[in-house]
Parts: sequence; structure tokens; C-alpha cells
Amino acid sequence: MIDLETIKKQLQINLPDAQITLRDLTGGKDHYEMEIVSTAFHAVTPVNRHRLVYGALKTFLDSGVLHALTFKTRTPDEK
Repeated sequence: MIDLETIKKQLQINLPDAQITLRDLTGGKDHYEMEIVSTAFHAVTPVNRHRLVYGALKTFLDSGVLHALTFKTRTPDEK
């Protein structure tokens, strides 16, 4: 199990300007849905955006404390 603030802090290490909306889907602190808005996504393909996010959370995913994650990424200019 992992709390929302820990996930946000870890993401902001790699994406310092990120605005993160995070929701626990099950109440079990291991299934999350999020939206990440960052200027770091400018001119970055969707696949590479996801790689950035998964890379930032790799330790949590590999250890199993973060079991399921769905997310959307966008730049501040994208709707």
C-alpha cells in the first residue's frame, strides 16, 4: 500500500512542475487513477510520456506496493 502524497512526491522529483490529480480507485491504496499536467510533456509522444511516468514510479511498481495505475498525461496547453 502507498499513499497519495508519496506518489505525488515521487512524480515531482522527475516532473517538478507537474500538477497531479490522483484518486484511489478501491480504497486499498494500491489501485490509482491520475492525471498529470506538465510542461515536460511538450513535444513528447504519448508512449514516451508514459515511460516518464512509469520510470518515476518504477520502484513502487516493481515492489508491488503500487499494483494498478491508470493515467492521462497532458501539457498545460492541451485540453
